[in-house]
Amino acid sequence: MIEIVHRPRKRLFLVLILISLLLAIISSYGLWVVSLPGLANISSYLPMILGTLLAAVIVAAACGVTGIILAILGFKTLGIFQGLAWSAINLLFPIAICIGKLFDVDKERIERSFIEVSNHLIRQKHITVQPAKLLIMTPHCLQQETCPHKITRNVSNCRRCGQCQIGDLAALADSYGVHLAVVTGGTLARKVIKSIRPHAVLAIACERDLTSGIQDVFPLPVIGVLNERPFGPCCNTRVDLSKVEQAIQSFLTNNNQRKN
Repeated sequence: MIEIVHRPRKRLFLVLILISLLLAIISSYGLWVVSLPGLANISSYLPMILGTLLAAVIVAAACGVTGIILAILGFKTLGIFQGLAWSAINLLFPIAICIGKLFDVDKERIERSFIEVSNHLIRQKHITVQPAKLLIMTPHCLQQETCPHKITRNVSNCRRCGQCQIGDLAALADSYGVHLAVVTGGTLARKVIKSIRPHAVLAIACERDLTSGIQDVFPLPVIGVLNERPFGPCCNTRVDLSKVEQAIQSFLTNNNQRKN
């Protein structure tokens, strides 16, 4: 089964996040109203304390969403807004997924939209790192399914036979002097990151793995590149190498471009 992935739209995620924020405001107010009589019986200060805490969370989430929207529109935002933006995403993303289900919006569409927003936010920060501090991370399903060589422990075991794109990625990593790792899942990905300690990551994966991975490693900057699945998920997947190279170049300083 050939899977066609259309270019995601950032506005889908933004609309769902805004609706999620509105629901969070309504739910917080409802919680405060319902809790008010019981808390007041215990102490006259408790309703005010709960209201202040809920208001602080909502204000922080609203500032984060505002920061996302301003960044998407091209405005420069303060560092505090960037932190609040990711806090808002972590808080509201599960609600956005539920809202998407109610409106019969495919979860992968929402995840692709999130990845597009995340990439935009990272690129707008113009982060540059030395090649030795950039890690390309790719899933093992990019390797030819019948290949006998184990590359998750050591990518140099790849024979670069051309049957899959691991050899192309290895050559690309060598030419720029950056790290390349092939991982089987989130546990190994976190172990690799802990070992290499990169300052930035270029991650290749499906929607689900990119979405969870980007959120798991925050504040480490990640640019996500979706893989292509001509044979279905998790089997002989592929990636657009031109997008990978563009992402590499966006992270590297002008003095650390391709060696040959």
